[in-house]
Amino acid sequence: MSVFNYITIGSVLLLTFLILIQTRGASLGAGLGGGGEVNTTRRGTDKTIFQLTIICAIVFAMSIMLSILS
Repeated sequence: MSVFNYITIGSVLLLTFLILIQTRGASLGAGLGGGGEVNTTRRGTDKTIFQLTIICAIVFAMSIMLSILS
């Protein structure tokens, strides 16, 4: 296994964890059109987790591309 495989496995596990711990401010009914909040602002820890999720997704995508090219 190459280094890219280890980076891919680590990033997909971290990405899964980060997605699962993100909180939603609304209930299931909001997804069906019953939510009153249209615009929400991420603040504090929620914003940090959101940014880490984006970074982890980029690392995951880049590791797959580099693994294919090498």
